[in-house]
Amino acid sequence: AEQKAYLMELLPRLASSAGDDGEEQLPGTKFIDWPNKANEKATHAARQGLLRLGLLRGAELMRILGEQKVAMVCAEAAGKLLQVIPAPDGSKQAAGFLALSGVADPAEMAEKVLLPGGAKGYSTFLGYYTLAATAKAGRHDEALDILRTYWGRMLDMGATTFWEDFNMDWAENAYGIDSLPVEGKDDIHGDFGGYCYVKLRHSLCHAWSSGPVPYLTEEVLGVKFVAPGGKMVSVEPHLSDLTFAEGEVPTAFGVIRVRHEVGEDGKIKTDLTLPEGVTLV
Repeated sequence: AEQKAYLMELLPRLASSAGDDGEEQLPGTKFIDWPNKANEKATHAARQGLLRLGLLRGAELMRILGEQKVAMVCAEAAGKLLQVIPAPDGSKQAAGFLALSGVADPAEMAEKVLLPGGAKGYSTFLGYYTLAATAKAGRHDEALDILRTYWGRMLDMGATTFWEDFNMDWAENAYGIDSLPVEGKDDIHGDFGGYCYVKLRHSLCHAWSSGPVPYLTEEVLGVKFVAPGGKMVSVEPHLSDLTFAEGEVPTAFGVIRVRHEVGEDGKIKTDLTLPEGVTLV
């Protein structure tokens, strides 16, 4: 009851995060990720999209829990965040949040911000959201190419796990972490970084860089939950130029196993095994 009362008090304040003039209203530190730390316009835009996503998920959760009044407050607050559409200011992370939250049109964000330059401007911290926003715009081929380019470049540089931070520009004249120093080349780990991550401060095994995992599951393998607890799933693969995709998805009822394979006729054949209690829709 105490948490519910706090939420009811907090939501109207959150709903005013974007005033009629588009000025920032939320208190506290403005932050989405380090690469955008100095871009206040992008940070504001991303926070608006992120806040709307949180309110929409909150409304969904409250409806599931039978808290219809709180769900309505969340939904109304989320609606107010559509009154002003801030510009992403060239930030792919901001464009991703605006697209995923419905504040901005995904196709427009993809064409103007997410796709130009490919993997340039990506960040490890929010990689999943930029990939997912690109897919929401129907650009699955481009998203897979960016995934290969950005995370693949880390692998090219000797990564066996993905790094806390990575800028594509760092790799242009650098030797890998699996190499001895090379005269005239940059140390990919020791010569770069900003803020509190200057010189040998980055983690080379960081969970927030694992955005490709849910992306591959949801968009390439195509498995998405459409009901609470994993009781209902949809399966819609986007293989692009892949000839097959195979994986397992855990649920409270057991493991979903799925394999897609492109036949000689170009059509996708799917073998799907669902645990008892899970329904395909």
